[in-house]
Amino acid sequence: MILHAVAKAGESELPWLVFLHGFSGCGQEWMAVGERFSRHPRLYLDLPGHGGSSALYARDFNEVCLQLHATLVSYNIHKYWLVGYSLGGRIAMYDSCQKPAGLQGVVVESGHPGLTQAAAREARWLSDAHWAQRFRQEPLADVFADWYRQPVFAGLSAEQRRELVAIRCENSGAALATMLEATSLAVQPDLRPALRRGGFPFYYLCGEHDHKFRALGAELAAPCLLVNDAGHNAHRENPDGTAASLAHILRY
Repeated sequence: MILHAVAKAGESELPWLVFLHGFSGCGQEWMAVGERFSRHPRLYLDLPGHGGSSALYARDFNEVCLQLHATLVSYNIHKYWLVGYSLGGRIAMYDSCQKPAGLQGVVVESGHPGLTQAAAREARWLSDAHWAQRFRQEPLADVFADWYRQPVFAGLSAEQRRELVAIRCENSGAALATMLEATSLAVQPDLRPALRRGGFPFYYLCGEHDHKFRALGAELAAPCLLVNDAGHNAHRENPDGTAASLAHILRY
């Protein structure tokens, strides 16, 4: 199945920049950063269960990656970078570890490489199953009001929370629940060994105030670039700083 995407033209000899959003987001959210790289052709994807792909489902990471590559083929994309945030970053890491043809490099913003302990996996599954049940049964405004009070979003102001809740309520709760279960961190393998083996350029970005993911980034065999004045969602909170980091990586 082909994912919904917005494609922007660029210089044909340069690799595509393929942007993957976070959970409950959409491809458009990367445009404030991506449109600064107009020389590169750009593809802003909506992941399964999100945005224009809300009617599409995936059972696991493998199926998401199959949909990703079917979409790349449909746009005749042969050389590309993956740029992913949070869930999109986890998908980018998972896919890159399969060593797909045409991949030129990976940039991950605040993406978790995987849990290493069985107890942590069990706890995460119970947590994600609880959230999935709420997404299916409760008004999205209520669910997201609580979602954005999780510790990882502690840096958000009350106004930022209200804005995000309003945007996220445009989603389908049932579709989000299905994607949350399919790509739970509980079922994601620990990608650290494969990432260390590498074979492709790999960079990690995170906001300077995102202490949890700064620590995770330090565990990876990859350059870690900090985005100033930003927390977990750096490309939204500081698009200028995120674009500067991406320009450094791409030598723009």
